[in-house]
Amino acid sequence: MIDFKRHTLDNGLRVIAHTDRTTPMIAVNVAYDVGSRDENPDKTGFAHLFEHLMFGGSVNIPNYDTPLQNVGGDNNAFTTNDITNYYLTLPAQNIETGLWLESDRMLGLAFSEKGLNVQRNVVIEEYKQRYLNQPYGDVYPLVKDLAYRVHPYRWPTIGKDISHIENATLNDVKDFFYRYYAPNNAVLTIAGNIDSDEAFRLAAKWFGSIPRRNVPVRNLPAEPAQEQYREKRVARQVPYPGVYLSFHMYDKLSPEYYVTDLISDILSNGQSSRLYRNLVINNAVFGELDAYISGDNDPGLFTVAGKLINGVSIEIAQAEIWRELDKITNDRVNADELQKVINKVEANLLYSEINYLNKAISLSAFELLGDAGLINRQGDFYRDVSPGKLRDVAQQIFRKENCSTLLYEKNELND
Repeated sequence: MIDFKRHTLDNGLRVIAHTDRTTPMIAVNVAYDVGSRDENPDKTGFAHLFEHLMFGGSVNIPNYDTPLQNVGGDNNAFTTNDITNYYLTLPAQNIETGLWLESDRMLGLAFSEKGLNVQRNVVIEEYKQRYLNQPYGDVYPLVKDLAYRVHPYRWPTIGKDISHIENATLNDVKDFFYRYYAPNNAVLTIAGNIDSDEAFRLAAKWFGSIPRRNVPVRNLPAEPAQEQYREKRVARQVPYPGVYLSFHMYDKLSPEYYVTDLISDILSNGQSSRLYRNLVINNAVFGELDAYISGDNDPGLFTVAGKLINGVSIEIAQAEIWRELDKITNDRVNADELQKVINKVEANLLYSEINYLNKAISLSAFELLGDAGLINRQGDFYRDVSPGKLRDVAQQIFRKENCSTLLYEKNELND
């Protein structure tokens, strides 16, 4: 059980405090309720761009990293479809340095053409390195574009097209910042060696004067139910062909979300999992094979992804995957097999709760999802899954008309 307290400042900033006396450190986590799903379809990649811009200097602090490093701190950030998250760790006695840094960049960034050009070039190079210049780099964008028709999950966090970042103006960037990076659109979590009352006092001191902003109400188009099988075939110069089957699944607040997570573990978590045992070891069809969920707040994707052994046809590989999915759809999973994966999940949850930074990040994410208290109910959600419920959910998901398949052929020029 993770104990925490909540308080909301007058400007709308939600503050969560968690005391952990086992560490001399503090984690300061600021999660903004903005991700790639909130972007204009013609101006994508902005949430990820701000992951970089936020380290380029703020109104009163020209350099973010140096003051933090001078007091023994460290920092990083990440962007998802749903949130943009910034975190730092530092010795507890230096917490005010961290709050000073985070509050100043929430107040406003030192916007300039030079700074934008620097970070724009960083993102462009990252895009080229991740998607254009490595084998299988375009799989993720292709799968998302195939599976989604209207929901903004159809583009990756780095952007749908690199030209959107190349053409981003300073006014575009400023508008995005003042639209979403606001105290009333964020959760501040302070976790570590500090009393809750002191955490709330310092939060009010450093963040309380930042004005509220006119954050738009999220009104995203719901993805319609997929009613027809989709398939796309591409050829690339890669060492092995690939097969990627993606199925629409549930949002993160649905009980079925946790069922699909367990299904993915039964299929591919560890060397005793079904896909690894049957299609990698016993029947050498794939060199690599995995099943995973996208982990999105809105309804996401359940994907089975594999790289074939050379000489195995894509058609045979596809058929073997469907054979395994049919088994979990038509036959009840053995209670012992289900309990084994539940035990693994619970162990991982307990292990993650040891680290004060992990707790800070998770508390912020769950609060943005609706309730930070969900962090203490995850184990219950997994324990409530029965073999019958697992089969029911598998039958709902693993339908041919709910599947989008990317067949990634090996270009013959590669031989």
